[in-house]
Amino acid sequence: MQNGTHLAAIDLGSNSFRLEIGRYEFGRIQRVEYLKETVRQGSGLDEEHNLSAQAMQRGWDCLARFAERLANFPRAQVRAVATQTLREARNSNVFLQRGSEVLGHPIDVVSGLEEARLIYQGVARLLPQSAERRLVVDIGGRSTELILGQRFSAQAVASFHVGSVAWSTRYFNDGQLTAAAFAAAEIAAKAILDQALETYHPHCWDIAYGSSGTAGAVGDILAAADQSPNGTITRNGLDWLRERLLRAQSVDRIRLEGLKDDRRAVIGGGLSVLRAVFDLLDIQEMHVAQGALRQGALYDLLDREQPETDLRTATVQGLVQSFAVDPSHADRVAGTACSLFIQLSATHPESVLRKLKWAGRLHEIGCRISHSDYHRHGAYILENTDAAGFAKHELYRLGSLVLGHKGKVRKLQADLEDTTFALQLMSLRLAVALCHARREPDLDGFAVSIKGQRFHVAARPGWASTYPQSAHLLREETLAWQRTPWELEVHLP
Repeated sequence: MQNGTHLAAIDLGSNSFRLEIGRYEFGRIQRVEYLKETVRQGSGLDEEHNLSAQAMQRGWDCLARFAERLANFPRAQVRAVATQTLREARNSNVFLQRGSEVLGHPIDVVSGLEEARLIYQGVARLLPQSAERRLVVDIGGRSTELILGQRFSAQAVASFHVGSVAWSTRYFNDGQLTAAAFAAAEIAAKAILDQALETYHPHCWDIAYGSSGTAGAVGDILAAADQSPNGTITRNGLDWLRERLLRAQSVDRIRLEGLKDDRRAVIGGGLSVLRAVFDLLDIQEMHVAQGALRQGALYDLLDREQPETDLRTATVQGLVQSFAVDPSHADRVAGTACSLFIQLSATHPESVLRKLKWAGRLHEIGCRISHSDYHRHGAYILENTDAAGFAKHELYRLGSLVLGHKGKVRKLQADLEDTTFALQLMSLRLAVALCHARREPDLDGFAVSIKGQRFHVAARPGWASTYPQSAHLLREETLAWQRTPWELEVHLP
């Protein structure tokens, strides 16, 4: 990436939406602009986990304002990441479709574990490099992420359904700040977080960092009141803040220097969760980190730019090994599919080819479960796994290619409206047919082309008689594309 390139990351959190714009200079990203709006989508979920119309509109309005600032940004230089509220919302597709249109860029819903990985990247990139073992805690609106890491490597990640907005809504919904409410909130938080005790025990880390949201807000309040020795959050500081909130008795009566208005309504829930984390993990002091999810997303853009630094490639390799996929055949199918795709699309983004290669390497991932309908098992695995580096929609698309590489094509009717997907799928299916004997196919004189929505396959004279089974499979392939918007013609003299 060239020095001076501007990058942007949008964090669609449960409490706030944030836009971070940075400039790439010699391997680092320097902040150019930071915008934050309190949207509080997390409080807009009803009992059936649907986002209210008002909550969605607040989000769209915010994204429209962000879009004006990002009007001239190329797609490859923007990453929008959505977290727990949009993971939970049953009608998230409604918000995401309209939100992506308003923003002008796709919105990635990431899993809790992927959110944790990005948070750690953001924290680590803004810390001095050292060999210290780090515990990173990020208390968001509806989830809390815990990460153990060293340098730029996250070694253990976890995400829990407890956060400042959720706990404030549940235990301080009337705005009253009572000792009973704090006690109930802390006990409930510990009940959810206690499964982290073994992995995140104090002997596993040297120093604790609090990222973003609650940690930042509490840190600001304690610093303003001279309750933050060496700029840290301590147990004494948390006790002092709890006492001040109890004295206020209600959210409306809180008078604390350093407390921003957008944090007032959720400070009770956030403090309860933070105190629970301190007690469970025996934290004596916590440093407030400068980095967060949005910085991690910015650096992830850099990593995705090159195949050798794209974490997703390593994740695919891990899945190949975990599910005992035949690596030679997987690479053979992937290479053949990419070769065919290049014939079909002379101008294509490298990222599209990379995703096709991943699908080729994973097309037999379901065989570990059963050889019967293994393509369906493979799709299920990919759509329901926590794969480092991947957003949920990326795993869905990868799963669709794996599902579609075998059987009738019309089961993917909606996906076939995307021309790029159709080209990827055709390339993968032809590659699987050509590699059926589990050896390198003879592609000398073999050609594929496309005109409109019609694919054409041709081979040199005599190819069909030399490879009769391959020729049979290709002719059968024409039937698989019937009753779809696409056609396949095969000419094998």
